Amino acid sequence: MAIAKAERLMNLALCLLGTRRPLSKRELRGSIEAYLEAGSDDSFNRMFERDKDDLRELGLVIETVENLDGDTGYLARRDSNRLPPITLDAEEAAALGLAAKVWQQARLAGAASGALQKLRAAGMPEAEDAYEVHSALEPRIPVHEAAFEPLMLACRDRRPVTFDYRKANSARSEQRQVEPWTLECWRGHWYLAGWDRERGAERVFRLSRITGKVRSRAGAFSTEVPDVVTVRETVESWAGETATRTARIRLRAGAGYPLRSRATAVRDRGDGWDELEIPYGHGLDAWLVEFGPDVVVDEPADLRADVVDRLRAVAKD
Repeated sequence: MAIAKAERLMNLALCLLGTRRPLSKRELRGSIEAYLEAGSDDSFNRMFERDKDDLRELGLVIETVENLDGDTGYLARRDSNRLPPITLDAEEAAALGLAAKVWQQARLAGAASGALQKLRAAGMPEAEDAYEVHSALEPRIPVHEAAFEPLMLACRDRRPVTFDYRKANSARSEQRQVEPWTLECWRGHWYLAGWDRERGAERVFRLSRITGKVRSRAGAFSTEVPDVVTVRETVESWAGETATRTARIRLRAGAGYPLRSRATAVRDRGDGWDELEIPYGHGLDAWLVEFGPDVVVDEPADLRADVVDRLRAVAKD
C-alpha cells in the first residue's frame, strides 16, 4: 500500500511539473492509472486532495489557477520548484562522506551512497578521508533488527504502529500500540521512543526485543511530538546513561571491560573477582544481565532483585 501511494504521488508530481498549462482534475484523473481505478468521483476527489496536500507538505509548490470558464487547474512551475545550487566546503564534504560510511552496514547504505555520488557529480569537493588512511578505525552503526526500517519510515511519516514486544523480565511478548517519535542508538543498541497509547505515557523500546512484524495503523497522532532534544534525553535516561545512584558489583577478573570503563572505583578482591562501583541509572539491570555469570550484584538490593528476575525470565525461554 505504501509503495502504491508513493508511485501515485510521483506520477502526480511528474504531471504537474511536466505541463505548460494548468491541468484540471478531469485531465489529471485521465492521466494517472490509480485515479482511473477510483471507484467514484467522491473517492477520487478525496484521494486527489490528500495527495495534493501530501506533495505540498513535502515541499512541492503547486499553483491553483482558475481559467476563463471558471474551471480550476493545477500546475507546479519548474522555476518555483528548483533548488538553489548546492555549495559545500571541504569540511562539509568530509562530514557527509563520514556520515555515508557510518550507514554502510545499515539498510540506508544504498540511499546514502547514491546521494553522495550525486553530490560529487554536481561538483562537491573531494575531501581527504582519514578513515581511508587509518583503516583500523571504521565508523559503523550496525542495524540488524528487521523492525528498524518500518519504524524509521513510521517516525518520518508520523504513522502509529503496533508490534509485539517482550520486556527483559518477561517470558512472553505483548502487543503495544505506539506513536513513534524517533530512533536513537545507545551503546550499540537501537531504541524507539514514542507514546504508548494503552499506557497513556511516553515509553522507550529496545528494537532487539520487538518480535514479529511492525504494522502501520491509520490515523493521526493523539499527542504532540516533543522536541528532539527532549526525546534524546528520555532515551538516554531510559538506556541507563543518567545515573542517580551507585551500585556495587562483583566482576570476574579479565571480563566485562565495558563495565570497567564506567566504574568510578575498582578493587581487586584476590579471589578471581574485582569489586566495582558503577553509576546506577535506569536500564543498568538489563545491561548487567548481558554479562551473565561474570557479574554478581551486591548492592543495592532492588537492583540485585531486578537482575535475578531478568535472568529467570531468560531461563524460561
